[in-house]
Amino acid sequence: MKRRGVTLIAGVLVTALLGGGAGLCPLPYVVLEPGPTVDTLGRHEAAPVINVTGGEVSASAGQLRLTTVQVETEVGLPEAVASWFDGDRALVPRSAVYPPGQSTEQVDRENTELFASSQHSAVTVALRELGYPPRPQVTAVTAGGPSAGALHVGDVITEVDDKGVDTAERFADLAGRVAAGTELTIAYTRAGRGGSVTVTSEGGSVGIGARVEQQAQAPFTVAIDLDEIGGPSAGLMFTLGIIDKLTPADLTGGRIIAGTGAIDDSGAVAPIGGIPQKLIGAKAAGAKLFLVPEGNCAEAVRNAVPGLPMAKVATVAEALRALRTFAAGGVPAPCADGRS
Repeated sequence: MKRRGVTLIAGVLVTALLGGGAGLCPLPYVVLEPGPTVDTLGRHEAAPVINVTGGEVSASAGQLRLTTVQVETEVGLPEAVASWFDGDRALVPRSAVYPPGQSTEQVDRENTELFASSQHSAVTVALRELGYPPRPQVTAVTAGGPSAGALHVGDVITEVDDKGVDTAERFADLAGRVAAGTELTIAYTRAGRGGSVTVTSEGGSVGIGARVEQQAQAPFTVAIDLDEIGGPSAGLMFTLGIIDKLTPADLTGGRIIAGTGAIDDSGAVAPIGGIPQKLIGAKAAGAKLFLVPEGNCAEAVRNAVPGLPMAKVATVAEALRALRTFAAGGVPAPCADGRS
């Protein structure tokens, strides 16, 4: 056993003994193990994971599976020791998953919010790849607020006081940080026609009383129906699933592809946690290729699973290239351990 493993087990034993010796009390550790995988191209609990309304979808002969990690939070001495003799599980300090000062409920709530954000980014990035770039669009207007009757849900903002607006962030910079009583002239397009209105900001958190977010202008809608998973790490696989459904080509090549990775609205793929357990879960699900965020490659190489090739991806564009290469019988750019 490696020195780190011996040290951690020794720490667990000391903690258990100081806590009463019986090992029946929960320890300040959690156990990570492979969680379920979900085919983003398929159905979950009888409903499509990705639902497209108003657009044509194509069927795929393969699968694009997101991967997850299950966390066992109530860990006694028997479970802790057993986890060290089970290659599929990992014992880690509780603080690695639940930071000090945050309750389990707070972390779970944050993970739920991150999961929702990952879905929004997945739709945004996928539709941009399909030729529908996101624009700053009004998504809510406060009843009785400064913009009521002036701006409508669905309006695409183009200017604020003659200054061009191409993102929701740009709109916030121009309209969200002005003093109460400031008049703003806002130009927009509505149902293909341009217009402008003058609204008076109330300042503070109210502002102009309208929410503006990045939204793709597509002739169809995309919704993701999966609410039993938390965190941002499914973003990449959701994005690829949407693209696969809305293009004639089968990105899977008829095979099972698994992967993980958080994404932002630019399409960059960020590293995530739980790579060892996700690789094991992917192999058990029959995956023939695993997409790994570039920032996780060193860890993935250290925990490689025999028979499961890994492709390095730093962006959604690279992930698409890896899938097309693999479907054509080629070898995508592999993960490296980062050593020279």
